[in-house]
Amino acid sequence: MRIDVLSLFPNMFTPMRESIIGKTIERGLVDFKVTDFRDFTDNKHNKVDDEIYGGGQGMLLMPQPIFDAMDAIESEAGSRGRVILMDPAGKTFNQEMAEELSKEDHLTFIAGHYEGYDERIRDLVTDEISLGDFVLTGGELGAMVVIDATVRLLDEALGDQMSAVDDSFSTGLLEYPQYTRPADFRGMKVPDVLMSGHHANIAKWKKKEALRRTYLRRPDLLENYDFTKEERQLLNEVKDEEANK
Repeated sequence: MRIDVLSLFPNMFTPMRESIIGKTIERGLVDFKVTDFRDFTDNKHNKVDDEIYGGGQGMLLMPQPIFDAMDAIESEAGSRGRVILMDPAGKTFNQEMAEELSKEDHLTFIAGHYEGYDERIRDLVTDEISLGDFVLTGGELGAMVVIDATVRLLDEALGDQMSAVDDSFSTGLLEYPQYTRPADFRGMKVPDVLMSGHHANIAKWKKKEALRRTYLRRPDLLENYDFTKEERQLLNEVKDEEANK
């Protein structure tokens, strides 16, 4: 996968070369490039923004530097790929979107900073993405979140690919509780079933506790969840247990 980012602050993406994402870059699974679109300005002051036609507060990013930077990417890579604009007005990012993006060969992110965008920049864009109903000073942090969530889903990105499958949201449920040694820490004990070696019982416990955690913390996720008969029964057990606490 090739990932391009257009940003005025390329150094903000230095952390992307650490941890899992950094390893995918080192191993050649991801070709990661950050372009400072200020380098593509055609004015002597390297100005990337200007006042708003019709009046209004603040400044807007001008289309010329971003269009020219995009042309350079297309010339080098052969295409722009899927072009993602980080914008508060975009579609809220979720795990399903990460899974969809992970199937692409080329992603290009446009990360503005401080200002809004000249509307014509949206002509370059295939997707507009937001992290939620809040505003950041720029799109860089949002782009990093989307990139991280996407790249970790690539084949061979994680040591155990089942780790990505079992993650919260990948199954439609929050992840079940997990434990490691010691079995008894300050009186807090690991559930006996997890040390029983009985794989069917362990799998059932994991499913039930994933349902419990989702029911208690994110019940909205259950509204459109496609339950099996066993899951429906387990959820009813969870509801009874929680009501009787």
